[in-house]
Amino acid sequence: ILFPQQSGLYEYKIFGGLADCPPKLCADVYMDLDFRKQWDQYVKELYEKTYDGEKVIYWEVKYPFPLSNRDYVYIRECREMDVDGWKIWVVLAQSVSVPQCPEKPGIIRVKSYKQSLAIESDGKTGSKVCMYYFDNPGGMIPSWLVNWAAKSGVPAFLKDMQKACCSYSKRT
Repeated sequence: ILFPQQSGLYEYKIFGGLADCPPKLCADVYMDLDFRKQWDQYVKELYEKTYDGEKVIYWEVKYPFPLSNRDYVYIRECREMDVDGWKIWVVLAQSVSVPQCPEKPGIIRVKSYKQSLAIESDGKTGSKVCMYYFDNPGGMIPSWLVNWAAKSGVPAFLKDMQKACCSYSKRT
C-alpha cells in the first residue's frame, strides 16, 4: 500500500494467484459485466452504454449500513498482449464524467478512479494477477472499513473470482 502525500488516500497494489483458472478465462470473467452481477455480492447495478461513440460503464456498489452506496462511471479496455511469446491480458479503467449519467440522490459518485490489471499464466494451469487500484470514495470512510477491505475484502474477491471462473467455464 502506498500513501501519496498529495491526496492523503491509499493506493493499492495487489498480487495474487488463481489456481486452475487460465488467464484468458480470468480476463473473460473479469470483462463480463452481466456475469459479474451473478457472482459479486457488492454489485447493486452494473451496465455498459455507449455515449457519443464511447462505451461507458455505470457501476453502483453496495456499502455496509449506515454508509451510502457509491457509484462509478468509467471507461475500460482489455488487450491481449504478446511479449516474446508470453501472453498477458491487460485491463485499464479510469473514471470519466458523462453528462448522460448524472449523480443520483443518496449515492456518492466516485469521481476519481483508476485501475490497471495484468493477468498472466502462473506456468501451470492457473494465473498470476497484479492490480494497481486507486479511488477516492468520497465522504467519511471509517478506518475499520478501510482495514477490512485491505485484509479481508481483497482476498475474498480473489476467492469469489476463482469460483466465478470455475462456474463460467461450465456455462460456456
